[in-house]
Amino acid sequence: MQAKVDVILGAQWGDEGKGKVVDVVAPHYAVIARFQGGPNAGHTLIFDGKKHVLHTIPSGVFRKDVWNLVGNGVVIDPVIFLREVRDLEAAGIDVRRHLLISRRAHLILPTHRALDAASEADKGKGKIGSTLKGIGPTYMDKTGRNGLRMGDIERPDFRAHYDALTAKHERLISIYDAHVEWKSKEQEWLDAVEQLRSFTLVDSEQWLQEQLAAGKAVLAEGAQGTLLDIDFGTYPFVTSSNTVSAGACTGLGIGPASIGKVIGIFKAYCTRVGSGPFPTELQDDMGERIRTAGNEFGSTTGRPRRCGWLDLPALRYAVMINGITELAMMKADVLSGFGNVQVCTAYRIRGKEIAHFPFDLDEGVEPVYTTLKGWGALDSAKPLPAEAEAYIAFIENATGVPVRIVSIGPDRVATLVRKAEVPAG
Repeated sequence: MQAKVDVILGAQWGDEGKGKVVDVVAPHYAVIARFQGGPNAGHTLIFDGKKHVLHTIPSGVFRKDVWNLVGNGVVIDPVIFLREVRDLEAAGIDVRRHLLISRRAHLILPTHRALDAASEADKGKGKIGSTLKGIGPTYMDKTGRNGLRMGDIERPDFRAHYDALTAKHERLISIYDAHVEWKSKEQEWLDAVEQLRSFTLVDSEQWLQEQLAAGKAVLAEGAQGTLLDIDFGTYPFVTSSNTVSAGACTGLGIGPASIGKVIGIFKAYCTRVGSGPFPTELQDDMGERIRTAGNEFGSTTGRPRRCGWLDLPALRYAVMINGITELAMMKADVLSGFGNVQVCTAYRIRGKEIAHFPFDLDEGVEPVYTTLKGWGALDSAKPLPAEAEAYIAFIENATGVPVRIVSIGPDRVATLVRKAEVPAG
């Protein structure tokens, strides 16, 4: 019988802790496959007293005998990718042995990064908060049918295609007032491409189908979060790819019928990096308290994250859009010691209360809160306090989905697996 592909993804604005959950569940899978995004992602894993941050390589790389596939929906910066490989090898990880890269994955060029910087500077106060990694321009070239893919580096005329694309990019950069220098980065990039030729490139959709036909369990790993999806996120303050579960089909070359479980990752509160609407944002001492306790600074950009209370209309929306079958709640320990915690259960817009996630989250959106009791310190050797269990039950009843995993600390061992059932009704 053909195996299914389980999907794990973020249910908020990214930075939910997907890397840790993938690492925890990886031993149950033969393949971990990234299906979208690029080096704008930052999946942090902590174990054995060491911190590791992954940007492009799947989070199963630390588990022996687990294959790690960079799928066709991912965009790759050769320089950043090789830097990541070297850091892992320096930590004693045999990266190349079980790492495969799709020939259909697109390449981020130095000129893509220059275009990103010039475009963002041109927006002035209307900046969307780009990480300036060249992600958006690369996906634009992909949909515009101009991009270079990993498989192209195997072709004898690769350099000619590269030169033609960079010439086009230079013409586009000249449109903007902002001058962005990129030539000094070109040789490093070309050298990195040369080194990429030593990695194993595959026709990933075919390889993945063979694994499924052989009964191998596959986990599709997303980057960013549902509310940053190019179609269903808070547009235009979104990323440039489909971060939702449907993105696993197009980002890996699998049919919808192949999808099994969909695991949604969310924090016990909410965070967001960069611009865009954030109804439950706390711009006061409480927001700063959460930021400090949760060390809420971007693992890729280092930027301080905006912090706020849990937003249930947004979480219900993520459950609906993705077909989430189970949830994992991260950073429950960050709210330890709070006398009370707030949960947004609805929005009030121009005097009318709604419980769904609307098309437009403008400045007139007012969150409607329910107050719940806080909890004390959490210990992986002890049951969760009654107050924490009540908080989880409140979320389960609101979403109709069980919370299977609760993270109570950054280390992989600080993870509780619950035998939760689907809430009745």
